[in-house]
Amino acid sequence: MSSIAFTAPHHEATKAGQAILEQGGTAIEAMVAAAATIAVVYPHMNGLGGDGFWLISEPGKAPIGIDASGKAAQLATLEFFQGEDSIPTRGGKATVTMAGAVAGWQKALDISAFWQAPKPLTELLQNAIDHAENGIEITESLQSASRKVHDDIATLPGFAQFLDQGETLTQGKRLTLHTLAKTLKHLAQQGLDDFYHGAVAEQLAADLEAAGSPIRLVDFHDYRAEQVSPLSVGTSVGKLYNLPAPTQGIASLIILALYDRIHQLGDGGETDMAHLLIEATKQAFIARNKYVSDPARLSIELQDLLSDHSLAAMADKISKDQAQAWPHPAQHGDTIWMGCCDSEGRMVSYIQSLYWEFGSGIVSPSTGIVWNNRGSSFSLEKGHLQELKPNLKPFHTLNPAFAELNDGRRISYGTMGGEGQPQTQAALFSRYVYHKQPLAQSIAAGRWLLGRTWGDVSHNLKVESDFAAEAADTLIARGHDLVAVPACNELMGHAGAVVLFPEGNTDAATDPRSDGLAVSSASYSG
Repeated sequence: MSSIAFTAPHHEATKAGQAILEQGGTAIEAMVAAAATIAVVYPHMNGLGGDGFWLISEPGKAPIGIDASGKAAQLATLEFFQGEDSIPTRGGKATVTMAGAVAGWQKALDISAFWQAPKPLTELLQNAIDHAENGIEITESLQSASRKVHDDIATLPGFAQFLDQGETLTQGKRLTLHTLAKTLKHLAQQGLDDFYHGAVAEQLAADLEAAGSPIRLVDFHDYRAEQVSPLSVGTSVGKLYNLPAPTQGIASLIILALYDRIHQLGDGGETDMAHLLIEATKQAFIARNKYVSDPARLSIELQDLLSDHSLAAMADKISKDQAQAWPHPAQHGDTIWMGCCDSEGRMVSYIQSLYWEFGSGIVSPSTGIVWNNRGSSFSLEKGHLQELKPNLKPFHTLNPAFAELNDGRRISYGTMGGEGQPQTQAALFSRYVYHKQPLAQSIAAGRWLLGRTWGDVSHNLKVESDFAAEAADTLIARGHDLVAVPACNELMGHAGAVVLFPEGNTDAATDPRSDGLAVSSASYSG
């Protein structure tokens, strides 16, 4: 038996997951409860109208993945967007891809049912329903997102539920989501499949069509979440896992596999660590941007990028003293990552997203569900690697991570933050594993971000001021185009990790940049 642990970027989601674990539920059941709750309490970051990716680990077995990302609607053709230079990022025409998160919940629960008798769905969704009915406290993060998007999406269909009499939301006030509560109650009674084959599907399809979306009821009927084999790479410290295409999981693995090869070039300090990880990031992003697309479009086996030959060639391009010229194109997005461990040592690394804050901005009036805008990652250029085509998936920044270390530790870890996800994963993992810092410190310490995120247009290296005070002069001397940003900045994502030790005890940590909470057995860290 192991001790339980849960971490999430919102404390109410952690409490929802913790309650299920304490009642003997599985890691998957706890994660579904938390996923439903965080869709309510962090509605700008994720929701039922978005995507999900799972890494699930049973002791002694290879981890398995679930790809619950949406594919483009059957009517989502280049002709549908004739006259547009690119797919709109907001509004009805931004709702291009199916929502996969709810199908992923069910796919995962099917696995959980093989482990032990399942808890009723009504129990798993009750916490989320209560929050939607009774109201959520508006956080600083939600207030900030409300202000940021107001001019773009305040007048879109259904979005009024996220306004205060037409105005932006105010931190500390309460927001009730009665329509979403009714939908969650319906799904709890009728089953999650109703989202794709029942009344909820019919309501969503009608609302989306009315908003100008190419999505139709047939797209709901045709959707399936898929079990997938994770990518993996062996390193000197253990085996690392992440998701395959269409995610950027390959980038996260390349960065750490390269650092495993080159970290001894550094002096063991934070500045050299950051420089080498940033240079590894550049190599990883070049490979990612060249190859990652819908799985059907891959020109190579992504696992081949993790071969000794491939990694050695990339490592040879990294200089200890000189930064490689940048930029390359970047992605951004808003997401949540959560991790947990149950009493049987089963662990989950999970990520759920709408893409941008409030996704497309389209809220289904009859269900209260916010729809994603992940389809704006497609290109309308013929022959482009990301060219829009029906039934294909766009490129995803989402990638939950997992590691099995040689010393017996197992680690579920991840973050939100678009382009920053692989970088933050690398920072927290390297600090914790290679530089032997405490887990909480590995997450809280000053971070950096190469490239663009959260709607920013600059591709430079952003460094939190507490870390910049130590590292900026050296990094600039090595050629990094660096700008300092405020410390403990939400720009750097909301990271978290859960560690299970071979003795059965756990450690969990959350990001002080979030509204999160980490619990490990009877200990708490907020």
